[in-house]
Amino acid sequence: MANDSLGPDWTQHGAAWAEQDALFDRIFAPATRAVVEAADLQGTVLDVGCGGGTLLEAAAAAGATAVGVDISQAMVDAAAARVPAARVVVADAQTADLRTLSDGHGFDRIVSRFGVMFFDDPVAAFGNIRRSAGPDCRMAFVCWQEGSSNRIFTLGTRTLVAALDEPPERPDPGAPGPLAFADRDYLRSILDDSGWSGVSIEPLTFDSDYSTPDGAGGRTDGVEERLAVILATSTGQLVSDRVRASLGESGWADLLDRVRANLRENLVNGVVSHPNQCWLVTARP
Repeated sequence: MANDSLGPDWTQHGAAWAEQDALFDRIFAPATRAVVEAADLQGTVLDVGCGGGTLLEAAAAAGATAVGVDISQAMVDAAAARVPAARVVVADAQTADLRTLSDGHGFDRIVSRFGVMFFDDPVAAFGNIRRSAGPDCRMAFVCWQEGSSNRIFTLGTRTLVAALDEPPERPDPGAPGPLAFADRDYLRSILDDSGWSGVSIEPLTFDSDYSTPDGAGGRTDGVEERLAVILATSTGQLVSDRVRASLGESGWADLLDRVRANLRENLVNGVVSHPNQCWLVTARP
């Protein structure tokens, strides 16, 4: 998530995300609620890029039949363990025959939380997803706006990335990655060209607070929690892969301490917290 221009590989790095699933759920809870409310979960629900199963759990709780797809085996395993009633499969939503995963008439709801921005060919992908939709289907998902307005991509991460010999190149606009749909007009063109109608793209802003109960009646400052998020992203893992061995464990520990110091310099009311700017998207086939 944080500057994944380094090259996200969810098949390789999904396990770290799954390990921090509870933390991601907490900091993304408002986005989850927004998707659930916009989708009005019912019938047969497809979660694209289902991750650890947050939306699948919400669908099952609503009495819907929950189906999830993700390209990461680790995430699929985590989702299946979390929501035993759901059907969860490793699949690429850009190319897989998703309709075969429905009950025959297509999905009644299609949802995603930050899981649809990584397609090499987004028009083909959303066209393929549309073909899995039933006649009264509603799609709802959230995706990120511009990275410069979202500290989730930079807070503490810049300090970690600075350890690289060469900084990562800024991805081209629309390139696969977390910011692929930052431009609203581009996103609308993708959905229009792939056959979706009634498209609504509205701003969604919410705060992420990383602090947690400390077991003594108070709360942590969220520094360790934010660091865990950074290291769970593909950026954090790839920086570790590239520089940890050369730095040695002592040097790596010093680098992480510099990240912690940066986070403490940017506390908001004593905790790590930042606003998020996203798009809440709804459409019909």
